[in-house]
Amino acid sequence: MRYANITGWGKCLPPAILSNDDLATLLDTNDEWITTRTGMKERRISHVPVSSLATVAAARALACAGKQATDVELIIFGSTTFDEMCPNAASNVQKQLGAANAACMDVNTACTSGMYALTVATAMIKSGVVNNAIVIGAEVISTVMDWSNRNVAVLFGDGAGAFYLQADAQECGVIAESLGCYGESREILAVNGWGLKEAKNAVINNQLHWAFEGQEIFKKAVSGMDQACQKVLAKSEINADQIDLVVPHQANLRIIDTLAKRLKLPRDKVFINIQRYGNMSAATAPVALVEAIEEGRVKPNSLVLMPAFGGGLTWSAHLLRWGERTHSLGESDVELAPCNKTALELIRPN
Repeated sequence: MRYANITGWGKCLPPAILSNDDLATLLDTNDEWITTRTGMKERRISHVPVSSLATVAAARALACAGKQATDVELIIFGSTTFDEMCPNAASNVQKQLGAANAACMDVNTACTSGMYALTVATAMIKSGVVNNAIVIGAEVISTVMDWSNRNVAVLFGDGAGAFYLQADAQECGVIAESLGCYGESREILAVNGWGLKEAKNAVINNQLHWAFEGQEIFKKAVSGMDQACQKVLAKSEINADQIDLVVPHQANLRIIDTLAKRLKLPRDKVFINIQRYGNMSAATAPVALVEAIEEGRVKPNSLVLMPAFGGGLTWSAHLLRWGERTHSLGESDVELAPCNKTALELIRPN
């Protein structure tokens, strides 16, 4: 049987940092209010389009795996904030990387996009359609943020994470997953006025409006991720106490803590980086896994559980059996263009 081993990993965080104190200059809020309710201290703001973040993360994943861009057979780009809808954003990454042999596709399931992309790539490798793939979760949420809305402006940030997957005979990579959606509640987390339905009106006139019903989202997030985790554990016949590390979507520290309690897992088995980046939507879980590897939290043959939740309302959980290698084989020299503005300067209207 074929598996899809993750042999390369990389991230790209734009350099401009927006702190809670910075947000307090725009909103009726302060560091204590944000931290106690979300666990977030700062987030990144991108000065470049999302495809640029994605390209740097992908190049780093390739270098980590010791591969060349021409080796890549498939690029799957998960995001909500694509530079353009046609042509797809994955083709732009292909062009910037020089991965001329790669097929390209985009996936949009909001915050779970990177994880859904991981499922698609894994399935295509397992079925023999391709032998390897780059999976990307990247987001530049700041471009569509309502910076006057305290309910959402404090939560989101920009970034990118990427993985290189290749066919392997050993049981590794994603060994079980569960995907789902609360479509009947899709309106409670939405960016209204974005898309062809309203393109001639709201977008052109800069009238994007965020729908964000926090309490209902909290309930659905915990329920969806818990349900997905239970399905994955049952499918793989593994008990929660056998999990070595949980790397959850970093939407809210309270959500993470509540989910851990439902799974009866101690906090020291849960990886958290929400304080550094906030919720980077599709990039959140991929970046968290990259950092867990970098910090030595993922060991050879570790069982890693990755629950996620996003607008739509999509949910997922992935159970990974890590391979033998946890160190990088190389470094990439691909970098972002320099940034000469502060985060506040980037988000303030001209």
